[in-house]
Amino acid sequence: MTKATPFHHGNLRKALLDASRTLLDENGPDGVTIRAVARATGVSHAAPVNHFRDRRALLTSISVQLFDELHQEVEQRAPTSNSDPADMIAAFAEALIDYGLRYPNRYQLLWRRDLVDNDDQNLTASMDIIYARLIERIEALPGSKPFDQHTIAIALWSLVHGYVSLRYDGNFEQKTDNVSGKLRKVAIVDLFKKALAV
Repeated sequence: MTKATPFHHGNLRKALLDASRTLLDENGPDGVTIRAVARATGVSHAAPVNHFRDRRALLTSISVQLFDELHQEVEQRAPTSNSDPADMIAAFAEALIDYGLRYPNRYQLLWRRDLVDNDDQNLTASMDIIYARLIERIEALPGSKPFDQHTIAIALWSLVHGYVSLRYDGNFEQKTDNVSGKLRKVAIVDLFKKALAV
C-alpha cells in the first residue's frame, strides 16, 4: 500500500506524477485515480485539478512519460549506427519485450487507448518518435522488400505485443528454444530477423 509522502511546496505536479507511477506499478492502470494520487501525495482530492483537469489528463501525462522512457530504453539497447539494420530491428524488439516484462502495468497503460486523450499532441509526438525510429531501421534494410515498411513494422510490433500479453496472462512461461538454446523471447525475434533476410 502506498503511503502518503509529504508534498514539497512548489513541485506538486511532479509529486502527483511520481505518486501516479508508483500506484500504476502497484495496482495497474485502474488503480490510478485522482483521489488515490492525492491521498498518496498527501494533498486534498481537489488539489490535483490545478495540474490535471481529470483522470484522463493525468493518465495521458503518465503515458507521455512512459513512451519517452521506452524510447530511451530502445535507443540505449540499439547497436551502433553503422550496425546491420536487421540487428537494430532485433534490438528494438528485444527492448520492447524486456520493458513489457519488467514493467507489466506500465506497458499495459501504453496501449490503453480508452484511458488517455488520443488527441494530445505530446502523447502523439512521443508515440510517433518510437514508430518513426522503427520505420527508419526497416527502410535501411538492404535489397528489395516483399512488403512495405509499415506492414513489416506492424508485424513485428504485433509479435512483440502478442508475446508479452500472453506472458502476462500466464499462457506462456519463460522457456528456452530446444534447437538454438536461446531464451524463447530472443529466439522469436531471431526468427523474425531471419525472415527479413529472405
